Amino acid sequence: MIAVVVVTPAALPVARRITAALPEARLHGLAGRVEGAEEVFSDAKAHIAALFKAGTPVIGVCAAGILIRAVGPVLVDKQAEPPVLAVAPDGSSVVPLLGGHHGANELSRRLAAALESHAAITTAGDLKLGVALDEPPPGWHVANPEAAKPVAAAFLAGEPVRLEVEAGEAGWLKHLPFAEEAEPAVRITDHQVTADEAELLLNPPVLALGVGCERDCPPEDLARLVRDTLESEALAPGAIACVASIDLKMDEGAVHALAASLGVPARFFTAAELNQQAPRLKNPSDIVLKETGCPGVSEGAALAAAGPDSELVVPKVKNKRATVAIARAPQGIDPAQVGRARGKLFVVGIGPGTAAMRTPEASAAIAASSDLVGYGLYLDLLGEATAGKARHQSNLGAEADRARMALDLAGQGKVVSLVCSGDAGIYALATLVFELIERESKVEWLRTDVQVIPGVSALQAAAARAGAPVNHDFCTISLSDLLTPWETIEKRLKAAAEADFVVCFYNPVSQRRRDQLARARDILLTGRPAETPVILARQLGRPEESVRVVSLGELTPDHADMLTLVMVGSSESRRLRLGGATRVYTPRGYAKKLT
Repeated sequence: MIAVVVVTPAALPVARRITAALPEARLHGLAGRVEGAEEVFSDAKAHIAALFKAGTPVIGVCAAGILIRAVGPVLVDKQAEPPVLAVAPDGSSVVPLLGGHHGANELSRRLAAALESHAAITTAGDLKLGVALDEPPPGWHVANPEAAKPVAAAFLAGEPVRLEVEAGEAGWLKHLPFAEEAEPAVRITDHQVTADEAELLLNPPVLALGVGCERDCPPEDLARLVRDTLESEALAPGAIACVASIDLKMDEGAVHALAASLGVPARFFTAAELNQQAPRLKNPSDIVLKETGCPGVSEGAALAAAGPDSELVVPKVKNKRATVAIARAPQGIDPAQVGRARGKLFVVGIGPGTAAMRTPEASAAIAASSDLVGYGLYLDLLGEATAGKARHQSNLGAEADRARMALDLAGQGKVVSLVCSGDAGIYALATLVFELIERESKVEWLRTDVQVIPGVSALQAAAARAGAPVNHDFCTISLSDLLTPWETIEKRLKAAAEADFVVCFYNPVSQRRRDQLARARDILLTGRPAETPVILARQLGRPEESVRVVSLGELTPDHADMLTLVMVGSSESRRLRLGGATRVYTPRGYAKKLT
């Protein structure tokens, strides 16, 4: 996550352009001055310092001095500091203040291109060499970052520097004036080696780590086998481009834990794809063929990921529960071009509508998604968060179709957000997703990583707007009989009336259903007075928002529609005139302790 910090409304247009250009960015705005911020703060200096200490890259669309004063007191470790960038409020310049060789320079260039402005790079190596030696291309790894400084210093001083390429290719360094003989050196290798003091070791992404394992293999068993294999072969973990396996293992926790520990993606192949590698296997197995449909998982996956010109540098090694093999690609491996990723489906609750009521976790899930699926209105409420993403929308009432579409897209290896209003698990689509997976049992769905992301529910938003009506026991009841028989709803209403719960009605009225709310009112009146306050909260978090308070005795179907949440107080709920507005609260018994 990248924090885009804005303290004045004038900087907001540029901040919006930044968040549109950087899917991983979140808008942080000063309370009362910046509209639509996903994170709100009251003290800019303290907020920026907290982000910096948490390791969050910060882009301040503000004067550089604000950022300098905020992070100055908390500067500790140059090697660990996150990028801090100052962007002129008019977008005319981008200045990396800190973390130039930890992503700030590259991020500045990206922003400058998006804003059609200038990146004010000040680090000497970048300016004179045109490259940061300790910031190699994606997938590369710097084995000894401390050696980057003396090697860069030698270049800057005009001293000779030697280049040794033992694996992969070094096209990104070809413009530098390397010498055939020199003491300082840049060594590109996929082996674990002991470097000289002035020898920079770079690991290119040339190794594909193929793995196989039993179902529910303990992650440590697989990790130990990989660790021991790399050590015995003196291969560098930083040269691993991806972890590869058969698609049967797409939902295997040990495989994903291994990939995460190595900081590389996991990629998967079908048995048919692995069978194409059969002539190149060193250890084909009839037992594996019978179990998986291909004669070798770890060797086949390693070779498939490394490409047709690759070689198997470590044939299959095994322990009781797992197998490992390693293949080397002559040029390098781009994981995005091989195999399939495991699909991921976020079932996201985006809250009532406004970005201010959207949780950071929900915003992060949407930003991480390539595809968004939802009712058109809900996708529209996301505003600029949908920029650059494929939208798949359908009409209200097509919930099952939307859930199937989201599962199918995730089953193809995509990262998908199924967007729900309010909370995904409260009268939304989370349950439907799991029900469809269980009922239809499609293989690609069962292998998908499904995560439910909570949101602020309508009842929480309505309660907050009105005061504190659900501070004691409460329940929610949907008055729609499309999925639940009215007889069942009526039983629940009678139980709620007898128990004196605060009751939150979802789906109170529609064009077809005009009498359920009145019938529910009459049932609740058997257990609480007619003066009981009723909160009518409509279009919460949207420009058309309205919150009214009426009495239970006067409640009619004309007071509500499908965009209204109706909250009926208990017999203990109270009205309070406060600051010119009516507030509702339900005592919980604290007053008894205070007397």
